[in-house]
Amino acid sequence: MTGKDNDAEKSLVEKTGEELFNYAVDREDVKWLMDYLPNEADISRNTVEYELQLLKIVAVGWSISYFLENSSRKKPILEVYWQAVNEYAQNLSSTTGMMIGQDIDYFQVLKGRLDTYVDALSRNPEAPEPATVIGPEFASICGNKDDMFTYMTGAKMFLATLTNVRKYLEAVEV
Repeated sequence: MTGKDNDAEKSLVEKTGEELFNYAVDREDVKWLMDYLPNEADISRNTVEYELQLLKIVAVGWSISYFLENSSRKKPILEVYWQAVNEYAQNLSSTTGMMIGQDIDYFQVLKGRLDTYVDALSRNPEAPEPATVIGPEFASICGNKDDMFTYMTGAKMFLATLTNVRKYLEAVEV
Protein backbone atom coordinates (compact mmCIF):
# COMPACT_ATOMS: atom_id res chain seq x y z
CA MET A 1 0.00 0.00 0.00
CA THR A 2 1.43 3.38 -0.94
CA GLY A 3 1.60 6.31 1.44
CA LYS A 4 -1.29 7.94 -0.39
CA ASP A 5 -3.43 4.79 -0.09
CA ASN A 6 -2.53 4.50 3.59
CA ASP A 7 -3.54 8.15 4.17
CA ALA A 8 -6.84 7.59 2.37
CA GLU A 9 -7.51 4.47 4.46
CA LYS A 10 -6.71 6.35 7.68
CA SER A 11 -8.90 9.24 6.58
CA LEU A 12 -11.83 6.89 5.80
CA VAL A 13 -11.47 5.13 9.15
CA GLU A 14 -11.26 8.39 11.11
CA LYS A 15 -14.14 9.98 9.21
CA THR A 16 -16.31 6.90 9.71
CA GLY A 17 -15.57 6.66 13.43
CA GLU A 18 -16.17 10.37 13.95
CA GLU A 19 -19.39 10.46 11.95
CA LEU A 20 -20.75 7.45 13.80
CA PHE A 21 -19.85 9.14 17.09
CA ASN A 22 -21.66 12.31 16.01
CA TYR A 23 -24.70 10.23 15.14
CA ALA A 24 -24.52 8.45 18.51
CA VAL A 25 -24.65 11.67 20.51
CA ASP A 26 -27.22 13.42 18.31
CA ARG A 27 -30.41 13.75 20.35
CA GLU A 28 -33.04 14.18 17.63
CA ASP A 29 -34.26 10.57 17.69
CA VAL A 30 -34.18 10.57 21.51
CA LYS A 31 -36.48 13.60 21.48
CA TRP A 32 -38.69 12.01 18.84
CA LEU A 33 -39.08 8.79 20.84
CA MET A 34 -39.79 10.77 24.00
CA ASP A 35 -42.53 12.68 22.17
CA TYR A 36 -44.16 9.36 21.31
CA LEU A 37 -43.77 7.73 24.75
CA PRO A 38 -47.39 7.60 25.93
CA ASN A 39 -48.34 9.39 29.12
CA GLU A 40 -49.70 6.04 30.35
CA ALA A 41 -46.14 4.68 30.55
CA ASP A 42 -45.52 3.75 34.17
CA ILE A 43 -41.96 5.02 34.21
CA SER A 44 -39.85 8.08 34.97
CA ARG A 45 -39.64 10.02 31.73
CA ASN A 46 -36.31 11.55 32.80
CA THR A 47 -34.87 8.07 33.31
CA VAL A 48 -36.12 6.88 29.91
CA GLU A 49 -34.62 9.90 28.16
CA TYR A 50 -31.26 9.43 29.90
CA GLU A 51 -31.21 5.70 29.17
CA LEU A 52 -32.20 6.18 25.52
CA GLN A 53 -29.06 8.25 24.96
CA LEU A 54 -26.93 5.60 26.67
CA LEU A 55 -28.58 2.87 24.62
CA LYS A 56 -27.96 4.74 21.39
CA ILE A 57 -24.25 5.22 22.13
CA VAL A 58 -23.87 1.55 23.10
CA ALA A 59 -25.93 0.37 20.11
CA VAL A 60 -23.74 2.30 17.65
CA GLY A 61 -20.63 0.61 19.07
CA TRP A 62 -22.34 -2.79 19.00
CA SER A 63 -23.47 -2.17 15.41
CA ILE A 64 -19.96 -1.36 14.25
CA SER A 65 -18.74 -4.67 15.68
CA TYR A 66 -21.68 -6.58 14.25
CA PHE A 67 -21.75 -5.16 10.73
CA LEU A 68 -17.98 -5.07 10.32
CA GLU A 69 -17.44 -8.45 11.97
CA ASN A 70 -15.14 -9.73 9.21
CA SER A 71 -13.69 -6.42 8.09
CA SER A 72 -10.10 -5.34 8.65
CA ARG A 73 -11.52 -1.86 9.33
CA LYS A 74 -13.60 -2.99 12.31
CA LYS A 75 -10.93 -2.54 14.96
CA PRO A 76 -9.59 0.84 13.79
CA ILE A 77 -13.11 2.27 13.38
CA LEU A 78 -14.09 1.00 16.82
CA GLU A 79 -10.94 2.59 18.28
CA VAL A 80 -11.79 5.98 16.75
CA TYR A 81 -15.42 5.66 17.85
CA TRP A 82 -14.75 4.60 21.46
CA GLN A 83 -11.96 7.19 21.83
CA ALA A 84 -14.44 9.91 20.82
CA VAL A 85 -17.00 8.45 23.24
CA ASN A 86 -14.37 8.41 26.00
CA GLU A 87 -13.49 12.07 25.42
CA TYR A 88 -17.18 12.99 25.37
CA ALA A 89 -17.76 11.02 28.56
CA GLN A 90 -14.82 12.69 30.32
CA ASN A 91 -16.14 16.15 29.43
CA LEU A 92 -19.65 15.23 30.53
CA SER A 93 -18.37 13.64 33.74
CA SER A 94 -16.34 16.73 34.57
CA THR A 95 -19.19 19.15 33.88
CA THR A 96 -21.76 17.06 35.73
CA GLY A 97 -19.39 16.52 38.64
CA MET A 98 -18.91 20.26 39.07
CA MET A 99 -22.66 20.86 38.90
CA ILE A 100 -23.64 18.23 41.47
CA GLY A 101 -20.51 18.24 43.61
CA GLN A 102 -19.58 14.58 43.21
CA ASP A 103 -17.52 12.55 40.79
CA ILE A 104 -19.32 10.74 37.97
CA ASP A 105 -17.60 8.43 35.50
CA TYR A 106 -19.92 8.51 32.50
CA PHE A 107 -17.67 6.18 30.48
CA GLN A 108 -17.98 3.53 33.22
CA VAL A 109 -21.75 3.98 33.11
CA LEU A 110 -21.66 3.38 29.34
CA LYS A 111 -19.40 0.36 29.76
CA GLY A 112 -21.75 -1.00 32.39
CA ARG A 113 -24.73 -0.63 30.05
CA LEU A 114 -22.85 -2.32 27.23
CA ASP A 115 -21.96 -5.21 29.54
CA THR A 116 -25.59 -5.45 30.70
CA TYR A 117 -26.98 -5.58 27.17
CA VAL A 118 -24.32 -8.03 25.92
CA ASP A 119 -24.98 -10.24 28.94
CA ALA A 120 -28.73 -10.17 28.25
CA LEU A 121 -28.09 -11.14 24.63
CA SER A 122 -25.79 -14.00 25.66
CA ARG A 123 -28.46 -15.31 28.09
CA ASN A 124 -30.99 -15.37 25.25
CA PRO A 125 -29.25 -16.90 22.22
CA GLU A 126 -32.57 -18.30 20.97
CA ALA A 127 -34.13 -14.83 20.64
CA PRO A 128 -35.46 -14.24 17.12
CA GLU A 129 -33.67 -10.88 16.98
CA PRO A 130 -31.63 -8.77 19.43
CA ALA A 131 -34.34 -6.09 19.85
CA THR A 132 -36.60 -8.67 21.56
CA VAL A 133 -33.93 -8.94 24.25
CA ILE A 134 -32.84 -5.29 24.34
CA GLY A 135 -36.39 -3.92 24.74
CA PRO A 136 -37.21 -5.71 28.00
CA GLU A 137 -33.68 -5.15 29.33
CA PHE A 138 -34.06 -1.44 28.59
CA ALA A 139 -37.41 -1.33 30.43
CA SER A 140 -35.84 -3.12 33.39
CA ILE A 141 -32.92 -0.68 33.52
CA CYS A 142 -35.44 2.19 33.42
CA GLY A 143 -37.19 0.76 36.48
CA ASN A 144 -40.22 -1.13 35.20
CA LYS A 145 -39.52 -4.32 33.29
CA ASP A 146 -43.25 -4.83 32.75
CA ASP A 147 -43.97 -1.49 31.07
CA MET A 148 -44.64 -2.35 27.43
CA PHE A 149 -44.36 1.30 26.33
CA THR A 150 -40.82 1.53 27.70
CA TYR A 151 -39.94 -1.89 26.27
CA MET A 152 -41.08 -0.75 22.82
CA THR A 153 -39.28 2.59 23.11
CA GLY A 154 -35.97 0.86 23.87
CA ALA A 155 -36.51 -1.70 21.11
CA LYS A 156 -37.29 1.10 18.61
CA MET A 157 -34.11 2.97 19.54
CA PHE A 158 -32.04 -0.17 19.17
CA LEU A 159 -33.56 -1.14 15.81
CA ALA A 160 -33.38 2.38 14.40
CA THR A 161 -29.75 2.70 15.46
CA LEU A 162 -28.81 -0.64 13.90
CA THR A 163 -30.61 0.26 10.69
CA ASN A 164 -29.01 3.69 10.45
CA VAL A 165 -25.49 2.41 11.17
CA ARG A 166 -25.89 -0.40 8.61
CA LYS A 167 -27.12 2.05 5.96
CA TYR A 168 -24.29 4.46 6.72
CA LEU A 169 -21.62 1.75 6.54
CA GLU A 170 -23.05 0.51 3.23
CA ALA A 171 -23.15 4.07 1.83
CA VAL A 172 -19.51 4.79 2.68
CA GLU A 173 -18.57 1.29 1.49
CA VAL A 174 -16.62 0.37 4.58
